[in-house]
Amino acid sequence: MFSLFYVLLLVVFSISKSASSSSIHDNFLKCLSTHSNQSPEIPIYIPNTSSYSSILQSSIQNQRFLSSTTPKPQLIVTPLHDSHVQASVICCRKYGLQLKVRSGGHDYEGLSYTSDVPFVVVDMANIRSVDVDVEDGSAWVQVGATLGEVYYNIAEKSRTYGFPAGTCPTVGVGGHFSGGGYGALVRKFGLAADNIIDARLVNAKGEILDKKSMGKDLFWAIRGGGGGSFGIVLSWKIKLVPVPQTVTVFRVNRNLEQGATALVHKWQSISHTLPRELFIRVFMGRANNTINASFQTLYLGKSKQLLNVMKQSFPELGIKSSDCAEMSWIQSALYFADFPANGPVNLLLNRTQMTTRFFKAKSDFVTEPVSETGLKGIWIRLYEADEPLIILSPYGGRISEIGESEIPYPHRDGYIYEIQHLVYWDKEGIEVANKNINWMRMFYRYMAPYVSKSPRAAYINYRDLDLGQSRNGTATYSQARAWGVKYFNKNFKTLVQVKSKFDPDNFFRNEQSIPTVPA
Repeated sequence: MFSLFYVLLLVVFSISKSASSSSIHDNFLKCLSTHSNQSPEIPIYIPNTSSYSSILQSSIQNQRFLSSTTPKPQLIVTPLHDSHVQASVICCRKYGLQLKVRSGGHDYEGLSYTSDVPFVVVDMANIRSVDVDVEDGSAWVQVGATLGEVYYNIAEKSRTYGFPAGTCPTVGVGGHFSGGGYGALVRKFGLAADNIIDARLVNAKGEILDKKSMGKDLFWAIRGGGGGSFGIVLSWKIKLVPVPQTVTVFRVNRNLEQGATALVHKWQSISHTLPRELFIRVFMGRANNTINASFQTLYLGKSKQLLNVMKQSFPELGIKSSDCAEMSWIQSALYFADFPANGPVNLLLNRTQMTTRFFKAKSDFVTEPVSETGLKGIWIRLYEADEPLIILSPYGGRISEIGESEIPYPHRDGYIYEIQHLVYWDKEGIEVANKNINWMRMFYRYMAPYVSKSPRAAYINYRDLDLGQSRNGTATYSQARAWGVKYFNKNFKTLVQVKSKFDPDNFFRNEQSIPTVPA
């Protein structure tokens, strides 16, 4: 065991070759212990121990990053207390270690748990309490909590409050809120980050700051500026939003023979103009040798009202009373997560994704409807990949009213909908991976004439390394503009200024992080 630690820690920590293995090990653990304020012992996992692999794989959602060739962390820390996070920052900085932070593991490119240099993962899964204050209309949410846990805890206290975040319950709030957080309530209440009213964060010095002590610039940056660039958020204070006791959902499918092309074309023109209580998104993919468009809807009201709106605004879809289901908002969270709407609400507490697959994703934003000719070109290309999926999510309403510099997330007025491009596959291997990733890149090129330009906008929570990356987060300002302007538009420059002020040594970094500029 002594010799194992010698080899492991010498490689991991890259400390002076003259140091003995015992001193490296003892000093690092002593550092963690010293700075954890005598709280419970910090759980630490090293390779070749029985629980290391299970901890590492526990929340990895993209099987592309489960291969034997994917770089693995040399150490995993799973804090139980705020002081453990502080100690991890202080000691990683002292020993020159690259630090990555993971909350839910949904990072599309795996940057929260992979790196191109030796690194340590701080996995926040154990720091996950949700404290709901119904009288105040708010909640303190620790960053290791999942969206499902947030929704469950809100519903435990009140059936007339909700929160506008994503529809996948296993997503961790740490990264989701940091990048904006888009969901089915976005047209009524905006993004998750638009509804954050306070936060607690560990900075590069290991200090814990709140909204007041971090100042308005840093508080601005962490609400949409992407995770991993400014510090480790410990918890968010969120403003709960009112939801009616009854909401209505429907999901109807239309294939090409049923007029899917014309229906999607019409949807593009009206989805952002509908009452803000109505959210209709579209899933497009292959099914039974044809193209299928699935229209999935949440309406904050009763079915009779929804049917009236649909009859007036989108009669072509042919929605009938039998297509609609009335339920509570928390049941709609189950419904959108593909659980039975009348199932037990505690299904939302399951932190493990039901299925994990290989996938590659990209994003786009649209300012004017894609022509029917353009849509037909999409249909042709959807036949060429293993399992492609295109998701169209509407804008308009509250998200479009908020100024583009109110928080770092800039995609607001002028955009009519957002696109998530996905392709899935199930076989392991370089050949099948290259086939599908190359298809995605080809499809992305095809979409260029139909989407936003100068810049071609992208969503940081659908991270895409094809837009550019740097080794170990060392990009210059001009290099980082390749992806930074696409994610943040004019806000990128401000984010760089905040980063340079609060983390001038660029301690918090990843392959697509916000860079610093020389003082």
